[in-house]
Amino acid sequence: MLDATRPGFDQHKADAFAGRLLTALNDGALCLMASIGHRTGLFDEMREQPPQTSNEIASRAGLNERYVREWLGAMVTSGVVSVDAQGLRYHLPPEHAAYLTRKAGADNFAVFTQYVPILGQVEDAIIECFKNGGGVPYEQFPRFHAVMAEDSGQSVLSSLESHILPLVPGLADRLARGLRWLDAGCGSGRIVNRLAELFSNSQFVGMDFSKDAVRVASDEASAKGLKNVEFVEMDLSDFDRDAEPESFDVITTFDAIHDQGKPLNVLKGIHRALKSDGVYLMQDIKGSSFVQRNIGHPIGTFLYTVSCCHCMTVSLAQGGEGLGAMWGEEKTREYLQRAGFQTIETHALAHDIQNNWYVART
Repeated sequence: MLDATRPGFDQHKADAFAGRLLTALNDGALCLMASIGHRTGLFDEMREQPPQTSNEIASRAGLNERYVREWLGAMVTSGVVSVDAQGLRYHLPPEHAAYLTRKAGADNFAVFTQYVPILGQVEDAIIECFKNGGGVPYEQFPRFHAVMAEDSGQSVLSSLESHILPLVPGLADRLARGLRWLDAGCGSGRIVNRLAELFSNSQFVGMDFSKDAVRVASDEASAKGLKNVEFVEMDLSDFDRDAEPESFDVITTFDAIHDQGKPLNVLKGIHRALKSDGVYLMQDIKGSSFVQRNIGHPIGTFLYTVSCCHCMTVSLAQGGEGLGAMWGEEKTREYLQRAGFQTIETHALAHDIQNNWYVART
């Protein structure tokens, strides 16, 4: 190496960094293959099964054996799947299945690996933004809403009644009696539809600027026969002016503010739309607004990557601020205060390493 001749060059440090890069290369490949394992149902099929041949696994999953065998090679060499001494029978240990299958619920890391191949699809467009500025719009992320819905289903729906509603004392009782609830930036609407199922005396509205997301949400509501929920296609950029004053008892956003074109306008609109005794429940990414404080964050690299290749760029594509997912708690509280909220509580859930939960009141 040319650099090795430089005065003070630390060869041990260089070797350690080379090892780190090799690990990253293998782990990046593992994410891609884990995403395939999740989407094809291979992890689910192998759960609680004895050691099987590749033919048996492929047959049970209804997949092509040759592809399954090569996928198993990646799983074995990554340490996810074990294989017998003859290289014929493969086994997914229960300790690994506990973090890789749909039955694992909120602990299923395989869901998150899907973001890696999705973001890889827009790499060329992101590079053009590095050169010329601007952003990549939502419509260039064809599966992002679907994966977000699955992600939300694990992290939010699974703990909606047990952990999230209790963040606001007495909220479940108020919902049972009847109130008006808005979910701004509702995406595919799974959370709103679930609430509408649980609390028939309350009225729910979901707003999102994605036509496809609103269609999916409305279709699900229709399929479930829900009469107390409606979904509206709406750009929230001017919500500070468009919001009907004091029209909702509760407003929620679930990881939806930081990728808005005009996030402060959205927050001002939320403040405007809340009744005087209303509450705003906001889920957003856990982290600091200062990069040096995020060193050691358990998924810091992942979150900055999702931000660069999705959250930040979709905001910039709207001519927006491009806050990014890692805008951090400090800036989040600043924006909430600027929007008019007087009381702001920050909560963390033990099972959720990715998000903060803010309870804000006017």
